[in-house]
Amino acid sequence: MKVLGIDIGGTGIKAAIVDTKTGKLLSERHRIDTPKPATPEAVANVVKEIVNHFNWKKVVGCSFPTTIVKGKCIHTGNLSEEWLNVKVDKLFRKKCKLPFFVSNDADLAGLAEVSLGAGKNEKGVIIVITIGTGIGSGLFFNGKLIPNLEIGKMLHTDGRIIEHYTADSVRKKEGLTLKNWALRFDDLLAYVKVVFSPSLIILGGGISKRFDGFKAFLTADVKVKVAEFKNNAGIIGGAMYARKKMKK
Repeated sequence: MKVLGIDIGGTGIKAAIVDTKTGKLLSERHRIDTPKPATPEAVANVVKEIVNHFNWKKVVGCSFPTTIVKGKCIHTGNLSEEWLNVKVDKLFRKKCKLPFFVSNDADLAGLAEVSLGAGKNEKGVIIVITIGTGIGSGLFFNGKLIPNLEIGKMLHTDGRIIEHYTADSVRKKEGLTLKNWALRFDDLLAYVKVVFSPSLIILGGGISKRFDGFKAFLTADVKVKVAEFKNNAGIIGGAMYARKKMKK
């Protein structure tokens, strides 16, 4: 089934038409900068612009960068505090006059990777970590999603929220070398290893494309792979999620 997948991020909103059986993009990816401030109305307007760009008239699946429960944003995330308690699916549905299914971005990126990508046929505990403006995470056991794990909201040993120490946006803001950033991220991986004992960690987000440049600095005793769908995993997972919801 062809579904429009949209991935809302802290710096960009990306979309493409997806074959939900294979994960293949059936169109060119379209990207628009995330508005600043990223209020619900401003983001909804960009989502509508994207839908219009594809002249799309059917169901849409959307990856959203914070905790979503039954379509509602229950944490402000890194967009705007105005998102708290907003029914995101209802907002986009009303704006675009189309059925929308919305869930957490790392959960949906993980759905794509565990179903069709780097985690396909892997058993046990798999954690997908997306590294961008913040740190997103998806938890899977034997291929089944356990939703709304927020590793990025754990506290570092100095009391900081750990994504404020390890996110790619922090690397850029503080001018860290790739090595110095990777050593920080290694702390997170080591902690995840102790708490969850994963059989596999899959890394996504923009910086995952540079994995060959920083993997030598990761010492945590855990198997790590790069997301096969790379920065398109959220788009593909969003489309797959909508397809699953339409089947119910």
